[in-house]
Amino acid sequence: MQIDIPDPAYTSSARARENFRLAARIALGAVTVLWAIHLLDWGLALELRRFGVRPRELAGLPGILLAPLLHGGFSHLVANSLPLLVLGTGMLYLYPNSAVTVLPAVYLGPGIAVWMFAKTGSVHVGASGLVYGLFAYILAAGLIRRDRRAIAASLLVSFLYGTLVWGVLPIEPGVSWETHLAAALIGLALAIALRRLDVPPRKRYSWEDDDGEGPEDGKPQDASRGGSE
Repeated sequence: MQIDIPDPAYTSSARARENFRLAARIALGAVTVLWAIHLLDWGLALELRRFGVRPRELAGLPGILLAPLLHGGFSHLVANSLPLLVLGTGMLYLYPNSAVTVLPAVYLGPGIAVWMFAKTGSVHVGASGLVYGLFAYILAAGLIRRDRRAIAASLLVSFLYGTLVWGVLPIEPGVSWETHLAAALIGLALAIALRRLDVPPRKRYSWEDDDGEGPEDGKPQDASRGGSE
């Protein structure tokens, strides 16, 4: 399989650098909101955890919207913060058009699945659904796309967070493996469905020009047009 090299004029442009900074600021802002909510909950003893997802209880329906904003403790929040910052930045920078669909899906979808199918009598909170959904999307996108940036991102997240795969199994008490599994499946499905979005223009070579002439010196040239599927 041919691996396409993104056009350096696209990936190294001032606009690309600004897009990366914007993606990082948005991801950092989201993590900051989570910390602000948790500090408010902790400082005022609000016990917001009660607003988590409660499977098949009417009182648990608001948790579909609220649960990703709530955490069971500081250790829970810390465990989600850095992965959410890294994966959120990667998603928004590499796949901005896909993110419009992926982020709402991995925010709400796991909560819906948990409310419908998880064991009753439990309360599910935390942003780990977002973490697992983004991880699965970035990892799968690198496996099915042909551009080098997607592959590099996939390898990076697998190296940093590959151990997350154990979280989809019911092996650790108190961990919402149902949320993790649902989010990972959603991320995987969307990586396949949206594989033709956010494809960067690729580097073109002299023999690919429209004049039909063969290469004169065999050297690559950068083009401002072109793309790959």
